[in-house]
Parts: sequence; C-alpha cells; structure tokens
Amino acid sequence: MGLKKAKVFTVTSVKGGTGKTTTLLNLAGIFSKMNKKILILDFDLYSGAIALSLNIPNEQDIYQLMDDLNSNRFKMIDPYLVKYNENIDVIPSLKDPRNASKINSKYISVILSKVIHRYDIILIDTNYFLNDITLIALDASDEILYILEGDPIDLKSMATRLTIHKDMEKENYKIILNEARTKDKEHFSKSDIKNVLKENVDYVIPKHFYIKNIDKYMLDGIILTLHKGIINSHKKGIDIFKEIANALLKEKNDKK
Repeated sequence: MGLKKAKVFTVTSVKGGTGKTTTLLNLAGIFSKMNKKILILDFDLYSGAIALSLNIPNEQDIYQLMDDLNSNRFKMIDPYLVKYNENIDVIPSLKDPRNASKINSKYISVILSKVIHRYDIILIDTNYFLNDITLIALDASDEILYILEGDPIDLKSMATRLTIHKDMEKENYKIILNEARTKDKEHFSKSDIKNVLKENVDYVIPKHFYIKNIDKYMLDGIILTLHKGIINSHKKGIDIFKEIANALLKEKNDKK
C-alpha cells in the first residue's frame, strides 16, 4: 500500500475583500468535523490573516522555515507547525511582511513535499495576484476554489484568469459566489455571472450566512463552522460548506 497523500486545495480570488480567508477557514472547520487531518498553509505574504483570524502565534513563520531550509538548519517540520485544534495545524504567513521580498518561491514545492504525507487535506491561502508563489500553489493544487464577490471588477478579472486557465488546459477549478459578503449590495447574480463568464457558478454562499459581528469571532479565534451557535442559527449556510467539502472529497475518491 502506498503512502497516504494529502489532497491540496487552494482558496484564492482575483481581488481583495471577497471573503477568501474566511471561506478557507470555514472549510477547514467542516473537514475538522469530519475528523480529517488538515494543514493550512498561509501563502498570502502581504496580508496573511490566518494566524490573526485563529488567534494563534506566528513566531515560527514561513520566512523562518524558508530561511532554515536555505541555511541547512532545517531538521524536521514539526517546530514550524502551529496547532489550532486536534485536527488543524497551521504554517503561518509572515510576522513581518517586509520579509515578503526575501521569500524564494523554489521552497514552496520543498515545503509541500515535507507535509504531503502527514495530512488528509492541505488548504492553501494565497494573495489574489499571480506571483511566483501563487502560481506554484495553483499548479500543485488538486482543486482551486475562486471566491467571487460578483461586482464588475471581479468579473473582468475573473474572465482574464479563466483565459489563462484555458490556455494552460487547466480545468481543476470551482467558482464560489459569496453573497454573504455583500448582503446589502446589489451585485451580479449567479445567472448574470454565468452569462458574462460563460462558466457555471458552482456554489453560492447565501446572503443569510452574513454574520453581523464576525469581527468578534475573528478576534476570539473562532472558526464559524465549528461554533455551535452559528451551526444552529445558520444551518443553510453551514450546509453549503458541507456540500463543497463533500464534493471535494468525492472528486478525490473518483480520481483514485
């Protein structure tokens, strides 16, 4: 029997402010409830919010890991893993974003090779622009999840990104419309987006999943899909994340 190999999902966007990181964390919560072993890699080097959102330390951040790899000080991955709960580990982004320019993208594949056999799921958070690190993460992904807010800038940028995917003959992506992010705004609907992009919107996070005091949950380091009160009061929204997680795992099994 071969070694277990994690399924890699990158959660990304084509502009800021779409709820990308929150979506990633909500999926991590669902996978955790399934008793999967999850690693979150925060490759959003300029505004990495995973450690802040989970209220965990980032003393041993990705810069320290890459610097140790480069200087042959690296011995094992464990000191760089920050535990959130019994199922979720994190390698945080930069404590000091000024170190972003010092990150060598060649170590992204090295890091993945160190963790790929330890977990069931690896969730990667990225910045929205296509730098070398983001491109390597996308290329290493079994599935890419694009989080859209549904405004004109979103659609124009997403159309360009889809052209790149088609040119590279890459079809391993899903489009998720986050209506909860824009509860009081009127943006393009699911059908409008399909007409503009000539692509299906695979999932919609509904408006009623809007969490009024979401900042409080973030300050307390709470993942929404693991919070009993949110689970009870926002069942339809929780069910969407369950649907996405189950579909991703099914695709993994179908491709075996």
